[in-house]
Amino acid sequence: MRCNRSCESTIAFCGFTSRCSNPRWCSACISRPTWTTTPTASAGVNDLTEAAEDRTLPRAVARYGRVDLLCVDELGYLHLDPRGAELLFQVITEREERASIAIATNAPFSEWGQTFTDPRLAAAIVDRLTFNAHIIETGHDSYRLRTTRTRPKGVNTKK
Repeated sequence: MRCNRSCESTIAFCGFTSRCSNPRWCSACISRPTWTTTPTASAGVNDLTEAAEDRTLPRAVARYGRVDLLCVDELGYLHLDPRGAELLFQVITEREERASIAIATNAPFSEWGQTFTDPRLAAAIVDRLTFNAHIIETGHDSYRLRTTRTRPKGVNTKK
């Protein structure tokens, strides 16, 4: 992807497109890190699994390791198969203490053993992610549910 401004820098895409004024401006243009994201944790694991099958796993892990901020969304909604969990662990280990990772999840750390199926692997992932981390808890209220409840009855927002 190319920057929309004149510098023509190659950039990774920003996963927060709905909130960005222009997600295609590179870090040189707007003085912020280049971001990348997987739409969901399961999509990222699927990408890594396909790379492993295609024998391009080292390149895929390195690609996830190069970006300034890796955003992983919806971790904990679906159980990861053992191989997928190990591949995600490889990416986390590649980035450990070198680059930032943002994880979005509704599951507390105590439930990550169910997501990763191996409690030792879950403990190792939590250990790596929480070391020198900033943990932000936003609460348990769903934004979508709260919006629906405050909307007047009979109002449909879909067009």
